[in-house]
Amino acid sequence: MTKFLTRTLLLISTLFTFSAFAEDDAISTGLFNSVAIDGYDTVSYFTEGKPVEGNDKFQTMWRDATWKFSSQENLDLFKQEPTKYAAQYGGYCAWAMSEGKTAGIDPEMWHIEDGKLYLNYNQSVQDKWLKDMTNDIISADKFYPEITNVKKYKN
Repeated sequence: MTKFLTRTLLLISTLFTFSAFAEDDAISTGLFNSVAIDGYDTVSYFTEGKPVEGNDKFQTMWRDATWKFSSQENLDLFKQEPTKYAAQYGGYCAWAMSEGKTAGIDPEMWHIEDGKLYLNYNQSVQDKWLKDMTNDIISADKFYPEITNVKKYKN
């Protein structure tokens, strides 16, 4: 009985240890789907200056995630330059990434800085991020390739 208990505990601890070192996906998606940034049109932040929900008629796969768009024009723009329009840090919360963590986002909490889209978890987190944005971007730029599998993609 002691042998069985020891093996069971060893197996359980091994599973938890490996999962602690697992990298997150490069793109933040829903728990039960592969949709990026909660189905919002990432191009609309740039072209319309606001978040707009995407439409199932206009979608593409990029970095193993489904990206939705509000129009064919926005879909075409994204396909031409996905790294230009995709949210930074795969759509994870920019402030959380600066802390070396991943967190979901509220698509309404966004900011474009130097032509790059940053999303945050909620208003209070965004306020905190905006106060030290320059340093947070430096930190998040360092952490993103360390805690996600983004390195497996070439673009």
